Amino acid sequence: MIRISRDSFALARPFTISRGTKTHADVLTVRITRNGVTGWGECVPYARYGESLDSVTAQIADLPPGITRTDLQHALPAGAARNAVDCALWDLQAKTTGQRVWHLLGLPALQPVPIAFTLSLESPASMREQAALNAHRPLLKIKLGTPDDMPRLEAVRQGAPNTRLIIDANEGWSAEVYADLAPRLVALGVELVEQPLPAGADDMLAEIARPLPVCADESCHDRASLAALRGKYDMVNIKLDKTGGLTEALATRDAARDLGLGIMVGCMVGSSLAMAPATLVAQGAAFSDLDAPLLLAQDRDTPLAYSSAGIHPPPAELWG
Repeated sequence: MIRISRDSFALARPFTISRGTKTHADVLTVRITRNGVTGWGECVPYARYGESLDSVTAQIADLPPGITRTDLQHALPAGAARNAVDCALWDLQAKTTGQRVWHLLGLPALQPVPIAFTLSLESPASMREQAALNAHRPLLKIKLGTPDDMPRLEAVRQGAPNTRLIIDANEGWSAEVYADLAPRLVALGVELVEQPLPAGADDMLAEIARPLPVCADESCHDRASLAALRGKYDMVNIKLDKTGGLTEALATRDAARDLGLGIMVGCMVGSSLAMAPATLVAQGAAFSDLDAPLLLAQDRDTPLAYSSAGIHPPPAELWG
């Protein structure tokens, strides 16, 4: 039996990117019960990819109740619907066998992973204040993608003068803007920019110098999207809601490494249940952006643990 529920988690403060502002994390929770055992998973439908709570619910509701993880890869495309079901099936297998998911996959025991903490897109003064409050963190991720990016970034650097920085332009730049900003960003200590140009309009990245490494986000979904990224990007941001689950995320990570692309592991704004399977993909990644639960005012009953070492492996009571 497959059950689908809609859950909403309030954020501790409004979270803004160049596309809009969120006050809640609205997610779908999928529970699959077989022989008295229930596994669960979570997804965050994303309008940027044509998804909604209704459309993703309909995709999942059409699946046969006894679907296998192998059949699922062909039954649904990469995206949020397949992610929630794939992760629920992994959790179900772990609970049925009494083994952790990483053992089922033949992987070493998970270790804590250092993460980036994301600052919302706000006024320069507000971003400087938020940077100062989070200056103790080893890595901050800054949401940009506006005509006033430099004042915001300079304000963050004033608030957190010694913290490592990466930025996310959310498709908000042109090649000319990248060429203009990149040297100044490098001088401010920025290590990476995510998706500066719109997906589908990023060919110029192969034609210009990239003094600031560029990571594909909206341009990278699953293994099928990787070949088109060579020569344009230095890294890829793997998110389970894009790959369509843990199964494809691990395969995409390995394929990207084979192509010489660096690995970043990211997330949508969801609960600890959504982050839990991503901790497997994040092992050994250059950057991990799995901080969404830290942005929430409320979380799952058994949340993930965070410390100075980063995000910790999920407890069995949560997932896997």
